[in-house]
Amino acid sequence: MAKFIFKMQNILEIKRKLEDQAKSVYADAIHALEAEKTKLRELEEKRELYEDRLTDMMLESLHIHEICRMENAIEVMKYKIREQIVAVSKAERVVENARQALNAAMIERKTYEKLKEKEFEDFKLEVNAQEKKEIDELVSYQFTQKAQTVEM
Repeated sequence: MAKFIFKMQNILEIKRKLEDQAKSVYADAIHALEAEKTKLRELEEKRELYEDRLTDMMLESLHIHEICRMENAIEVMKYKIREQIVAVSKAERVVENARQALNAAMIERKTYEKLKEKEFEDFKLEVNAQEKKEIDELVSYQFTQKAQTVEM
């Protein structure tokens, strides 16, 4: 029996490797996004802690220097939070781009796999037709041989 050989098997393998790379990039982007979100939560918690300290300072005895320092610290935290929000949005865009690249790689791989399946089905039909032809030839030959032996 003939062996099925997919002419574009090397391309299919490359597409699978590209898809694996895209999956890896996507996973890395998600990991980076989660890290940025964690930093943002930590900064917000720190800002809340500073705000609580400021409130406590204002309720206790008034130390103007400490209160000003705490207000400055809160403003610095607000600035860092704004920067971190920008970093989170950048990470989200990277994740989205990686997701789109992964989808494109998956579509390409699936396309080549469908081509392979179609070609394999055509191959099976061709082999089946060839076998039927060989069987018909064999039956015809046997019939001819029997007819010749009967005549003699």
